[in-house]
Amino acid sequence: MARIDAGETPALTEYRAAIVTGAARGLGRAIALELARRGERPALIDLDEVGLAETEHLIRAEGGDAITIRADVSIEDEVRSAVAETASRLGPPLILVNNAGVLRDDLLFKMPTEGWDTVMNVHLRGAFLASRAVQAHMVEHGWGRIISMSSTSALGNVGQANYAAAKAGLQGFTKSLALELGRFGITANAVAPGFTVTDMTRGVAERLGISFDELIERESAATAVRRVGTPADIANAVAFFASESSGFVSGQVLYVAGGPRG
Repeated sequence: MARIDAGETPALTEYRAAIVTGAARGLGRAIALELARRGERPALIDLDEVGLAETEHLIRAEGGDAITIRADVSIEDEVRSAVAETASRLGPPLILVNNAGVLRDDLLFKMPTEGWDTVMNVHLRGAFLASRAVQAHMVEHGWGRIISMSSTSALGNVGQANYAAAKAGLQGFTKSLALELGRFGITANAVAPGFTVTDMTRGVAERLGISFDELIERESAATAVRRVGTPADIANAVAFFASESSGFVSGQVLYVAGGPRG
């Protein structure tokens, strides 16, 4: 297949294949739904097969199309196989959203090594493995979009030394990819959400010993726009970075946090 010039749209099909990791629920589900609404066909990757099936059902209920692939993003062979399956079933993956993530919050003096390693493996190793696997397809076609999910926690947060380090690492990773891959028509950007209503943040309230409503009230009061984020807020930002119109934006970290950050 002939290579296209950077900035042009690859005339492969009527859609582009988009890999979304951690797509079984929360932000990953919202991102996959938004990309499908905009005409892409997402490959949904996660370990939660029930959640994946629910996400796929929601996409199909809106007239979209998607496939599900069970894979652990921290295992090299599983990532390589998932990317190959996506290419075989949907075409070359030209959009990648590195969204898979976990929390293992604890204060430093109590944090087990396993809690550190798990967070690093899912967030950083997972983003590295997926990005490395898809970039070959993007380079071949002269077009690609890599979006990694960071967080306002990258600026530091008590009890999240592992998570904060991983999310800050993703910002450096993103900027490096932008420099390396830009010549091939590939952009790399990161979205850093502030407090957003998801199952993961509900778990934060439980660990703090307060109700979720109390946590939302507290976080809203500390935000310039006086509300917390929704998955749709984050999905819209990701969809912009995944679009054709974002081709002159690369190496950026967009804080979607209801106020100035960074």
